[in-house]
Amino acid sequence: MKNPLGNMANLMKQAQAMQAQMAKLQEEAATKTVTGTAGGGMVSVTANGGMEIVSVAINPEAAKSGDVDMLQDLVLAASNDALKKARQMMADQMKSVTGGMNIPGLF
Repeated sequence: MKNPLGNMANLMKQAQAMQAQMAKLQEEAATKTVTGTAGGGMVSVTANGGMEIVSVAINPEAAKSGDVDMLQDLVLAASNDALKKARQMMADQMKSVTGGMNIPGLF
């Protein structure tokens, strides 16, 4: 008869290895970026895998109209697009660690 504690120890080792891989992935994520856009590219926002906005670029033509509300909406839309892409990038990378298992709380 197999020792049931041996299976538990094996599961713990696998969990620790997965946790280490995920920590490394999250560390590397800060160096990977994605860009979201709005207004046909008038506003571009770049975010990293750590869900931080790292840059905002506004085409000067977008500011010429003086429509501040529209410009704010474009920045907001581009930011949300960038963060959505960053979440998807991280989810895709997490699948390689988790083997496609859906683990609640991970992206």
